[in-house]
Amino acid sequence: MSTNRNRVVAALCVAALAGGVAGAGAVALSHGSSSSTPPTAAAVAQVSNTAAGASLSVAQIAKQGTPGVVEVDATSTNNQSPYPGSSSESAAEGTGFIYDTSGHIVTNEHVVDGASSVRVKLADGSAYTATVVGKDISSDLAVLHIAAPASKLKPLELGDSSALAVGDGVVAIGNPFGLDGTVTSGIVSAINREISAPDGTPIEGAIQTDAAINHGNSGGPLFDLAGKVVGVTSQIQSDSGGNDGIGFAVPSDTVKNIADQLIAKGSVQHALLGVTIRTSASGVAVAAVESGSGAAKAGVKSGDVIVEVNGKAISSSDELRAIIGAHSPGQSLTLTVRRSGETKTLKVTLGSRTS
Repeated sequence: MSTNRNRVVAALCVAALAGGVAGAGAVALSHGSSSSTPPTAAAVAQVSNTAAGASLSVAQIAKQGTPGVVEVDATSTNNQSPYPGSSSESAAEGTGFIYDTSGHIVTNEHVVDGASSVRVKLADGSAYTATVVGKDISSDLAVLHIAAPASKLKPLELGDSSALAVGDGVVAIGNPFGLDGTVTSGIVSAINREISAPDGTPIEGAIQTDAAINHGNSGGPLFDLAGKVVGVTSQIQSDSGGNDGIGFAVPSDTVKNIADQLIAKGSVQHALLGVTIRTSASGVAVAAVESGSGAAKAGVKSGDVIVEVNGKAISSSDELRAIIGAHSPGQSLTLTVRRSGETKTLKVTLGSRTS
C-alpha cells in the first residue's frame, strides 16, 4: 500500500503509570495532550459538536461521567530472581470505565498486560479484585470483571465515533499520575488516524485530540459533548514523554465490537475484507483481491474503486479499514464500486483473521 500521511510514525509513550518505566522516545502505549494552553471549559462547552447533536458543559459531563470512571491498578510478579524463593513486584496504574451493570470494565490491554493481579477502584473509593475476562492486543483493549453490587455500577453510554468531526469538543476523564477523577477538555484535532497496537498491528480510525492526556489516563473514556463515550484514550505522541498536545483514542465503534466479543467469548476475531487497497484520487482503489475471500466471492475485482460503504461515501483507505475494524466476521457490507466507467453495488460477507 502507499504511504499514508495519517499514519502515526513518531515514537509513542506508555500511558499506564508504571514504576519508573516511561521515558522520552519510548515506543509504547499511553496518553498525551497539548503543550499549548488547552481551551477553557467555557470555551469548549461552546464548541458545536456535530456528532452529538446536543451540547453539555464540561462541568455537566464531569458530573455525569465521573461515577462511571474507575482506577485500574495492575501488579506483576517477577520470579526470575537468581536467589531461590525471592521475587519482585512491579505496578502499573491506568484508567477504565464501567461498561454494564454486570460488572464489566473496559480498559487498555497494555494496562493489564502481564499482570498477576488487578484491582479496580470505583469513584466512591470502594475497591474490588478484578478478573481479566479477555484481552485483544491487536486493538489494545481489555475487559475486566468485578463482583460489585449493581447499585454501585454506573455504566457509561457509548456514542457514535464515526459521526465525529474535526473541531468537535471532547472531554477526557482519568487518573493521570494517580490523580483520581482528573477532567481535561479540548477538541477533536483529527480523525481516521492510524496508530500501532502493542503487537504492531495498525489500529484504524483513531481519534486525535489535544485534550490533556498523561501517564495513567490509559484506558479512560473520551466523551463527546453529549456526554457519550466516543473513544478510549490510549496513546500520546511526545518527544519528552509528557503532554505535548497530541493524544489518540481508540474509536468507540471499535470498542463496542471488541468488548462485546471479549464478554461473549473471551477472545476476538477481526473482520477481513480480503483486498489490498490504496487511496486514489477518486476513492479507494483495489490493487489485489485475495482468492476465496469474502471480497472475491462478492465479485470485487482488482482495479475497482470503492466509493461508498453501506451508502456512506469514503475517500481513503484508512476510512475503509476503520469501518471493517468496527465489524465482526460474518457481518455484511454493501460496497459501491466504480469499474470501467460503471457503478456496481456488491454485498460482501466479511471473513476473519485472528488477533
